[in-house]
Amino acid sequence: MAGPTTAERGERRQGSSGPPPVRRFRRRLRVMIVLAVAFVFLGSGAFWLLYGSDLVRVERVSVSGTRILTPAQVREAADVPLGEQVISVDTEAIEARIAEELPRIATVDVIRSWPREIELKVTERTPVLLLQKGGKFTEVDKEGVRFATVSRAPRGVPLLELAVSRSGSAAASLRRFGEDRLVREAVRAVGAVPDSVAREVRGVKVRSYDDISLRLTGDRTVDWGSSEKGAAKARALTALMKAASDARHFDVSVPTAPASSGS
Repeated sequence: MAGPTTAERGERRQGSSGPPPVRRFRRRLRVMIVLAVAFVFLGSGAFWLLYGSDLVRVERVSVSGTRILTPAQVREAADVPLGEQVISVDTEAIEARIAEELPRIATVDVIRSWPREIELKVTERTPVLLLQKGGKFTEVDKEGVRFATVSRAPRGVPLLELAVSRSGSAAASLRRFGEDRLVREAVRAVGAVPDSVAREVRGVKVRSYDDISLRLTGDRTVDWGSSEKGAAKARALTALMKAASDARHFDVSVPTAPASSGS
């Protein structure tokens, strides 16, 4: 009896390898349809949860990071819409309102804390200098921003005196740089003072861009010059004060040639 032909053997092998292509295609199509329907339902559910459900509406506003301000002041300035969907809260608008209403705040992070809370993490500005006018003090931060006026001077913050003449070279300096720039230069100078001396600074006087001086405890003074080369001036002042500890006046306006006088 003759065995199967070559064609018959090929048909058997094809039949044993699985369902025909049309059947496989239909099976895959059904799976894809089921998955698509599932994704639609899941997407609809997620959309409803975020935009329609009462489960994710703003009920609380928490505030952290305040030192001088109170959390209530920050919440009032933020004006977060209670009852609104958490996802719909305009965080940039909240940040803008806080910046406008509370200049004491340097930065604020508005965070959606699911499911029902908005967190306000603030950083307040720290005064490094004070401008006195009458019985009030204007606080100036490390960026030269005048951000608040208080009736009592914060302890340990030096007074800034703008003693710029309206005539001569000092007047030219004022016209060229402007008062705000001179304030920033004073801030830069104070920021460069070595830590061992910074706690002794009681006042800063600005006569021009190139004429900044410091008033220290013990009736001592430092001619700082401009705010440029601050690191070199800090090193020179540290060495000079060690070498002439009894001196009353120090000049580091030219840090390569520092000088001291008085005792």
